[in-house]
Amino acid sequence: MIRNIVFDMGNVLLRFDTAYFIRRAGVEDPADAALMQRELFRSLEWVQMDRGSLTEQEALERLRPRLPRRLHAALEELLLRWDEPILPVAGMAQLVRDCKAAGYGIYLLSNASKRLHDYFDRIPGSECFDGRFVSADHLLVKPQQGIYRAFCGQFGLRGEECLFVDDVPLNIEGAVTAGWQGIIFHDAQDLRRKMCAMGIALPG
Repeated sequence: MIRNIVFDMGNVLLRFDTAYFIRRAGVEDPADAALMQRELFRSLEWVQMDRGSLTEQEALERLRPRLPRRLHAALEELLLRWDEPILPVAGMAQLVRDCKAAGYGIYLLSNASKRLHDYFDRIPGSECFDGRFVSADHLLVKPQQGIYRAFCGQFGLRGEECLFVDDVPLNIEGAVTAGWQGIIFHDAQDLRRKMCAMGIALPG
């Protein structure tokens, strides 16, 4: 029986659209935008920040030499302030609130740097969460099996009573392998329909 609903953050609760962020930071040249995608968002340093083995400032120092000076201001903007402003995923704040109103435990399980704690309260619906588990705090990342076990241990939950919602199929597969149930996220309406099909009774 599902008692707890565990949400990923990026592209579930908020939009994490790197191409949009790059344009918003003033990078308009296609070659420069491609360079920024490769050297920042697809970098080893980005993964190391999620794992908690590297801070943003350390990543900034490593990444600057790989980019031309004209992109350094944009790099800092994208690394330290990509969340300003938060871009909510349509319908998700209400869905989270409906899950809370229905009596479910509401949790976050996210691959993210420690800076998530600085902006989490600005995500619509964040007031409903009973706990959050950020990968960088635990030196673990999805889909490692250890992260699902550590999550349950921290909050005293049983995996078979948890439903995980994530936009990355591999992360859902990891949760299912750990004994959880899972739904691959596409949009709020699809998620609501699939949750109801699983017997999760929601208001409205």
